[in-house]
Amino acid sequence: MDTQETIKQQVSAHPVVLYMKGTPEFPQCGFSANAVKILKVCGVDNLFAVDVLADPEIRQGIKEYSNWPTIPQLYINGEFIGGSDIVTEMFQGGELQKLLQK
Repeated sequence: MDTQETIKQQVSAHPVVLYMKGTPEFPQCGFSANAVKILKVCGVDNLFAVDVLADPEIRQGIKEYSNWPTIPQLYINGEFIGGSDIVTEMFQGGELQKLLQK
């Protein structure tokens, strides 16, 4: 399976997917840590996290898949939501919580 197919399968198979640096338990950058913290506050307990540092092909492939240059990247129900700044803004405005309840 090629990288784009792998990514497509991951975002389709799981309701909440976060492509991040490190793991939820040990984030390797502040932006990834911020995204994980927000998702935990929102009550997400079924997070599927992909450590892009462990797989260079996924690290590059996810940027192409979403046409978004930075990590982390959040997907909810197969839809690309955005990076850390967008997730923070949506959380502060209450939009993220509504998306996660669906």
